[in-house]
Amino acid sequence: MLEDKQLKQFEEKGHLTVTAVFTAQEIEEAREDVRSWSDEFRRELNEEEKNWYLEDASDEEGPLRKLDLPVFQRKVFSKLAKKKLLVEMVEQLIGKGVTIIFSQIFLKPPERGGPKPIHQDNHYFGPDDKDALVTAWIALDDATTANGCLYYGDGSHKESVLPHVAPPEEPFNLQVPETVSSKYAMAPAPVPKGGISFHHGNTLHQSGNNESSKPRRALACHYLRNNSRLTTPALPYDPSTFTRVT
Repeated sequence: MLEDKQLKQFEEKGHLTVTAVFTAQEIEEAREDVRSWSDEFRRELNEEEKNWYLEDASDEEGPLRKLDLPVFQRKVFSKLAKKKLLVEMVEQLIGKGVTIIFSQIFLKPPERGGPKPIHQDNHYFGPDDKDALVTAWIALDDATTANGCLYYGDGSHKESVLPHVAPPEEPFNLQVPETVSSKYAMAPAPVPKGGISFHHGNTLHQSGNNESSKPRRALACHYLRNNSRLTTPALPYDPSTFTRVT
C-alpha cells in the first residue's frame, strides 16, 4: 500500500514512482510473451497499420513501436494488471472500483526508438472527471535517461485538459503545443525493472529517444474509476475491450 508521503507527492506533483512491485519471474514471463506476440503481430500487419505500429513506416523490416490492448488480449498482461498490490495502489489514487479502459506495450527498440511528445492522457480518453483516471506505467526493462524513460511536468495535472495537435502524417502523435508546454520543466523519472510510474490523467509527460543498445519496454495500463465515463475521447475506444477489475 502507498504511504501518506507518497499520496501527498502524487497530489502535489501529479506522478509517483514505486519500485519492486513485480517479481523478476513476473517480468521475465511478460517479456517472453512480448517477444512471441511481436512476431505474430508483425506477420498480420496490413499497409495502413504499418503507419501506426512500425517505428519507421518506410522500413517494413524495422522494429515495432507498440502493441495495443495487451491486458485484453494476453493472459500474462491481464494477470499483471490485476495484481492485488497494484490494484490497491490504483484505488488509493483514484478511488474504489476501477476498470482498465486501455493498455499498451511500448517497445522503444535499441538505438531506434523515437520520442513521444508532451501530452496528457486525459486528452486521449476524455473522462468526465479529470481526477478519475490514472496510468500505471510498468517497467519491463530498467527505464533510464539513456533509453527513453518518462519525463513529467511537476504540478501540471492542475491544468485543465489542454488542446492537442498532431502532424498530418502521424495522427497517433497527439501533443500539446510548445507555447503551452514550455512553461513546465520536464523532469526525468527513471524506473527500475519491475517498478511502476503512476501519473494523473492531466499530467504533462513525454519520453525521449532510446540512444542505448538495449530495449526499453513498458506496459501502460489506464485505469478509470467505475463511476466515470469517457465523454470526449480524441480517438475511438471499444467498450467491449474494457476490463473491469473491481
